[in-house]
Amino acid sequence: MAHRAQPVSAKPGIGAALCVAVLILGSLLAVVLRAEAGRGLGPADWQAVQFTVVQALLSAGLSVGLAVPVARALARRRFRGRRMLITLLGAPFILPVIVAVLGLLEVFGRSGWISQLLGAPVQIYGLHGVVLAHVFFNLPLATRLILQGWQEIPAERFRLAAQLGAGPREIRTLLEYPMLRRAVPGALAVVFAICLTSFAVALTLGGGPRATTIELAIYQAFRFDFDLGRAALLSCIQIGLTVGAALVALRVSSGDGFGAGLDRPVQRWDGQGLGLRVLDGGMIGLATAFLVLPLIAIVLSGVPGLARLPGSVWNAALWSVMVALASTAILLLLAVPIAAAIAVGRQRLELAGLLGLAASPLVIGTGLFLMIHPIADPFAFALPVTAVVNAVMALPFALRILVPRARQVVAEFGRLGMMLDMSGWPFVRFVLLPRMRAQIGFAAGLAAALSMGDLGVIALFADPEVATLPLQIYRLMGAYRMEAAAGGSLLLLVLSMSLFWIFDRGGRWHAET
Repeated sequence: MAHRAQPVSAKPGIGAALCVAVLILGSLLAVVLRAEAGRGLGPADWQAVQFTVVQALLSAGLSVGLAVPVARALARRRFRGRRMLITLLGAPFILPVIVAVLGLLEVFGRSGWISQLLGAPVQIYGLHGVVLAHVFFNLPLATRLILQGWQEIPAERFRLAAQLGAGPREIRTLLEYPMLRRAVPGALAVVFAICLTSFAVALTLGGGPRATTIELAIYQAFRFDFDLGRAALLSCIQIGLTVGAALVALRVSSGDGFGAGLDRPVQRWDGQGLGLRVLDGGMIGLATAFLVLPLIAIVLSGVPGLARLPGSVWNAALWSVMVALASTAILLLLAVPIAAAIAVGRQRLELAGLLGLAASPLVIGTGLFLMIHPIADPFAFALPVTAVVNAVMALPFALRILVPRARQVVAEFGRLGMMLDMSGWPFVRFVLLPRMRAQIGFAAGLAAALSMGDLGVIALFADPEVATLPLQIYRLMGAYRMEAAAGGSLLLLVLSMSLFWIFDRGGRWHAET
């Protein structure tokens, strides 16, 4: 049997998965039970639901719609720096939201670069500002997803099309459109689900009651009205929408591909005309400028503000680093045992990691508050709760990184380890962990960067004395201390990327040596 004789015990992974399931499902249960005592939703709450769905639809449509020509251009062209640009497309995923928002304000705000160029102030707050920020974050993701679809078309298909004299129009009809019909719906569903759980973007760029998302409505009901029943009912609606979007994403992401090829390098003979070259170059240039300009703006405006940072920002930076390190440690304690258990046949444990995608951090935070409130002061647990929730939110991504490598190691060395009577902890210590160092380092760096930039649970639990760096930057922005906020954003950007680089490089360095 698959579970009888294995080099790694599945019990630690089962225990870790149970802890995750109890945390998430217990929080959701607390929300559901409290929602039954709620008094119902008012017109403003339903307005928030409507706005959430509308902005998610617009954000997903624009992100994927713009991603198609950008991905086509990257798939069709070969140029110096192409690989670096594709790598850059992953940067917004680990970029702190508050940093990106401030960068977008520097470029598109009332006194930003675009306003100065046009000679008139541009209004960024409201629906269009929220959609703009979501496109900034999700355009790279959608581009990577659709570009993967182009890369899955075997090189032999393009070679055969060239031999038959097919031009750009025939290539689109015979190869690209069938691929897009399979890839685009899944990308739309994924981006839509991500935009449903928007909090920090709506918190900073929302334009009042008409530009309030469900998560922001939960925060307002929780922090300002302390209406726990209403917050719980909104959380249930949020869960329903997110789960529905996730199910749609899973359903539409399947489909038949183009079959296997011989792994030859893809050569494109179509699109050699001057017009198509200019079009592809323009799309790549515009997408690059859209992603890079806000980061450049943060650096230019943040350097002068570093010297004027108040002491509270440095204290918040220290708290953020401590929370990020604690969250990373918790993640590894959960992810490595679960990945090892999945590698020896416990496939269902992966569902525990995916539970974090069914509920947003704010919903889980609300549930934890409801559970802690009767027995202790929830605000005293602000930082530990933030670290735990951040770890659980990063768990699905960590498992995607760790599980394939763990399966490979067990498949290659598991039988030899059993023959040498090396199972359990000795196999994990001397065989599994050394060969997973690169993946563990990457997962740890990802978790640390995501935790550094989180502005979700801490906004629920924090008091004036304790704040992480993203929350402190938001407070500076609320006090119109934009220079200090820019300096804090640059500090947050440097710390986030540094933690990611240290963990990622450390894992790869040990793996290389």
